[in-house]
Amino acid sequence: MAEWPVNKRYNTVEMKRIILTISILFVTTAATFAQKFAYVDTEYILGQIPEYKDAQTELDKISVQWQKEIEAKYGEIDKMYKAFQAEQILLTEDMKKKREADIVAKEKEAKDLQKQRFGVDGELFKKRQELVKPIQDKVYNAVKVIADKGTYSVVFDKSSDLTMLYANSKLDKSDAVLEQMGYKPGNASKIGTGTKTGTGIKKQ
Repeated sequence: MAEWPVNKRYNTVEMKRIILTISILFVTTAATFAQKFAYVDTEYILGQIPEYKDAQTELDKISVQWQKEIEAKYGEIDKMYKAFQAEQILLTEDMKKKREADIVAKEKEAKDLQKQRFGVDGELFKKRQELVKPIQDKVYNAVKVIADKGTYSVVFDKSSDLTMLYANSKLDKSDAVLEQMGYKPGNASKIGTGTKTGTGIKKQ
């Protein structure tokens, strides 16, 4: 049997490789299209939950109260410093050092309190975890139920950093999540920018 020309054999191998690549792409694409996707807007969902509004109101109240407490301490420090500036000419060196040490100690006390209240793991953060996290957990559990019922492979969060250039309202399951949690969408007061457009969930 005569051998094929080298270029003909090369073309056959190349053609097989192309067909294999196309087949893999087809299978991958088919698998992707077989998956079901949906999205929710957690900002809107939380804005519909009265308990979340109450939690935010309480956190704001606590934050303002603690901020005033810290500002009062810095006000005392400012008075101490101005008094020292005005009287230092009449003070001995030992008295000056004591007054300066008192001011430094007061500043440290104020900074420590500020960190204790508003630090990364401070009391405000812990209070937010105590009040808000249980609500967020309920939202997550409701999303999971909706995802399981609808056999959705992925549920995106519209209010996260994920950029959604286009979102079909039919895929928005935010109202379904609220209903799963026992809330009637649209009845509760909105919070902040927690608004939603469209006609809500549609029966599939």
